[in-house]
Amino acid sequence: MRLPKESPSVTTPTAAERLIHLRAAGVSLVLDLRGTGLPTVLHWGADLGDLTQDELSQLAEAVTMPNMPGFDDVVPRVALLPEHGTGWPGQPGLTGHRQGADWSPLFTRDSVEADGLSVRIRATDEAARLSLVLEAGLTPSGLVRMRATVRNDDTERPYTLDGLMLALPVPDSATELLDLTGRWCRERSPQRHPFNAGTWLRETRSGRTGPDAALVLTAGTPGFGFGTGEVWGLHLAWSGNHRILAERLPAGRPTLAAGELLLPGEVILGPGEEYTGPWLYGSHSDRGLDGLSARFHDHLRSRPGHPHRPRPVVLNTWEAVYFDHDLDKLTHLADLGAQVGVERFVLDDGWFRHRRDDRSGLGDWYVDETVWPDGLGPLIDHVRALGMEFGLWVEPEMVNPDSDLARAHPEWILATGGRTPADRRSQQVLDLTHPEAYAYILQRLDALLTEYDIAYLKWDHNRELVDAGHSPDGEPAVHRQTLAVYALLDELRARHPDLEIESCASGGGRVDLAILERTDRVWASDCNDALERQSINRWTQLLLPPELVGSHIGAARSHTTGRTHDLTFRAGTALFGHLGIEWGLTRASESERAELARWVALHKQLRGLLHTGRVVRVDHPDPALWAHGVISHDRTEAVFALASMATPVAAHPGTLRLPGLDPNTTYHLRPLPPADQAPGMERGTPAWCTKDGITLPGSVLERIGIRIPTLHPEQLILLHLTSR
Repeated sequence: MRLPKESPSVTTPTAAERLIHLRAAGVSLVLDLRGTGLPTVLHWGADLGDLTQDELSQLAEAVTMPNMPGFDDVVPRVALLPEHGTGWPGQPGLTGHRQGADWSPLFTRDSVEADGLSVRIRATDEAARLSLVLEAGLTPSGLVRMRATVRNDDTERPYTLDGLMLALPVPDSATELLDLTGRWCRERSPQRHPFNAGTWLRETRSGRTGPDAALVLTAGTPGFGFGTGEVWGLHLAWSGNHRILAERLPAGRPTLAAGELLLPGEVILGPGEEYTGPWLYGSHSDRGLDGLSARFHDHLRSRPGHPHRPRPVVLNTWEAVYFDHDLDKLTHLADLGAQVGVERFVLDDGWFRHRRDDRSGLGDWYVDETVWPDGLGPLIDHVRALGMEFGLWVEPEMVNPDSDLARAHPEWILATGGRTPADRRSQQVLDLTHPEAYAYILQRLDALLTEYDIAYLKWDHNRELVDAGHSPDGEPAVHRQTLAVYALLDELRARHPDLEIESCASGGGRVDLAILERTDRVWASDCNDALERQSINRWTQLLLPPELVGSHIGAARSHTTGRTHDLTFRAGTALFGHLGIEWGLTRASESERAELARWVALHKQLRGLLHTGRVVRVDHPDPALWAHGVISHDRTEAVFALASMATPVAAHPGTLRLPGLDPNTTYHLRPLPPADQAPGMERGTPAWCTKDGITLPGSVLERIGIRIPTLHPEQLILLHLTSR
């Protein structure tokens, strides 16, 4: 949703209409613009219906906080941009100064434009010589979407911007917080705790979103779950440094806020210059986390650039061959991939000059003539003749010190303080804010995409940005580097409009809605261990729908954890995403490849449902039993997975309720091959686990459920429901 600058439908509210009520998809956002300051939020939550201006005025009177002893004469209210100058004691939205002055701005509203779903507020602080534009609105899916722009109106002196954050208050009933943390191969691990007094602050200073990012900072009513409770969540659409916080103060409403984290001196606004912060998204649900996710999923799926054709089944070569590139070996792997139903063959790391290990060659983006004497053409031609697309791994933002590029242009490496940052993964970061470095990378990638029939780039980012300064003075460069990456992606997509790109960053280190404006999926983790992926995929889908989450079937013994799983658990886990294979099929037995082909065929049969339907995650009392599914929007079809993550608490694991079904529809439920049987079921198989299944109304399946079969740990079964 882009807010229009000029539109015939835009109106300027009168003095009597200073309470603006925005409504979409069951959500209301009521903004209070009485007085002359910035807007505050009277309500963000469930739809209030069609209220008159008089009713809105009565609402404002009903929720206005009275004056209390020990506080200011006027109790400060948190604005969309909180201001220290109003007496607000919490985190201010705009922080900065002009050589120590103008550090506490107080804006006066100049104009308001409203168009039914959005508002644009212009304001100035004449004393501080600053201008502000606030944009806020609701998307058709009911997400709050807002951002701010600040401009330095001083004609002579610069303004040092230290930070710009926007805030949304939540009700006092939101007494619990949930956010995510993580690390490499264990991305997006949930953590929840009381929303106590004080500030819960999450910051990322790694120059990318990070595997430990909060992703969606969520506040909710006590005990909220996937299907229960009222929740409010915030996501910042930004791929660089950021901060997101939850704050509960004695003098004000609980608040969620977020913005870009700016390094010292990173943004200094000269006369007339401005800074626009990232988009901030807020999602509300009165039916738990699944409802919160549904708003994000619906929003993403409604984008014009959202991938709408069936997501091709991928075979990635990394765990099959690593750096051992050989044309005969890879063409044989492609043959086996085509036999099991692969639709996209991706050549991973190791194809370019000097790249025989991970310590050299990054930056030398030319096909290695010693490995590929005839170029990539023979392999690509073979892959295309098999009916598959061809994809290629790249890591354009990084450089190995042991590379022709680094030796020729050491000034193209991000560095500060007259020193080169310590190597990480034998890498440094290429300074894309340097025009010549940017032009070189653009030219090399464009040349590869022009010469070869490449449909897909796996775009990696394996090193954090540390001491990331721009040469020659070393001023901080993370903000400009992030914008340069966006510009590079945008330019490549403009030159090659059919190209698809995956966001990969040491696995799932760059997952946010800004990078997804320019890419077609994320690689959720370098870990293909199905037990870990059950959690990683589940929580990545808090923000993203399944078709945007790359999920691959690995080898029986995991490359990253050493665990061993049977194919049913591995494939049944990967099924609920953008399916791929990361397995040396030349080492798989014929029977394993035949079973794999069955799973690929099942995914193709179901992906129309999996990649468009509503994601449902089941709140089950036994933490060892996880269930999730996807239900078609007309609720005529659904597929669920029941996974035993550990030994269940009880010998008889109880029943499984299937939420989200139509209570008035009768469903035929049956176990779904090839995951209709699993080890352990022979000890306790319910009567419904037969080929014929059972037929019951949705009301029964949701309120009573079905008996859970006995499963060994790290096993799963699939359930398929169709309306009768």
